[in-house]
Amino acid sequence: MKTRITEMFGIQHPIIQGGMHFVGFAEMAAAVSNAGGLGIITGLTQGTPAKLAAEIARCKQMTSKPFGVNLTFLPALTQPDYPGYIKAIIDGGVKVVETAGNNPQKWMPALKEAGIKVIHKCTSVRHSLKAEAIGCDAVSVDGFECGGHPGEDDVPNFILLPRAADELKIPFVASGGMADGRSLVAALALGAEGMNMGTRFIATKEAPVHDNVKKALVAASELDTRLVMRPLRNTERVLKNAAVDRLLEKEKALGANIKFEDIIGEVAGVYPKVMTDGQMDAGAWSCGMVAGLIYDVPSVKELIDRIMHDAEEIIGTRLKRFAAG
Repeated sequence: MKTRITEMFGIQHPIIQGGMHFVGFAEMAAAVSNAGGLGIITGLTQGTPAKLAAEIARCKQMTSKPFGVNLTFLPALTQPDYPGYIKAIIDGGVKVVETAGNNPQKWMPALKEAGIKVIHKCTSVRHSLKAEAIGCDAVSVDGFECGGHPGEDDVPNFILLPRAADELKIPFVASGGMADGRSLVAALALGAEGMNMGTRFIATKEAPVHDNVKKALVAASELDTRLVMRPLRNTERVLKNAAVDRLLEKEKALGANIKFEDIIGEVAGVYPKVMTDGQMDAGAWSCGMVAGLIYDVPSVKELIDRIMHDAEEIIGTRLKRFAAG
């Protein structure tokens, strides 16, 4: 299947694995790239630019296919060494960067000079247009269904994707709620050129996370996510657990007076405990509503092959039947 996204990134299938904290290691990225998609290493998960450089080198030993690096720009008391991370990406010969969080305009000249394609993750049409204006090559349009940070507009993909198609000239992929061949066909029908999957890729054999995490995703339904940190205007969609229940109780009790310090026990340092150690109640961790469409733990290749087979079957048989009628 050829789209503007497959052509832009030099990949076989229009499927991107989004950056995920403590998931986006070389094993994950290489498995997706080897299966014909675009794998992504999560930059800040590595901890330092030197460790990112080592992870990029390790991924290159696992795949000869294109892969990218996610770099999320966040406000922080102690800023990550972003110049160092960008240098590691450029020196490592990576040709695709997925940016997220704050506006990446400051870093665009260095990335573009190195011939790197930039796809920016956006949760609204206005942010997508800004990404286009500053020179991003593509956008990942993130609907309200997504795991992680859905923004504050609460617009689901059935509205957000066609709105993006109405406004954007650069290609975009659908992110949030993407799980299978039906997702891909729907995304294409709504104007996207492919899809970005996060949560679904966690429930694969190659995902470098504890089995408890994969089992939790298979067991979860579409009703098992919660929105936290809404009063702080830093909304995050997470999987329901005991820590999330405590966090929501604090939000309810403290109301508008809540501060980040009040919930630090439920959100700080959570990912290693969950993803590595399998402590499923350690705190709040990102999970999309798409958990309700996760029924098994296949290999990445099995998953991508199934998605493409089902998408082609839907387009070539089911939809063709309607057109003929």
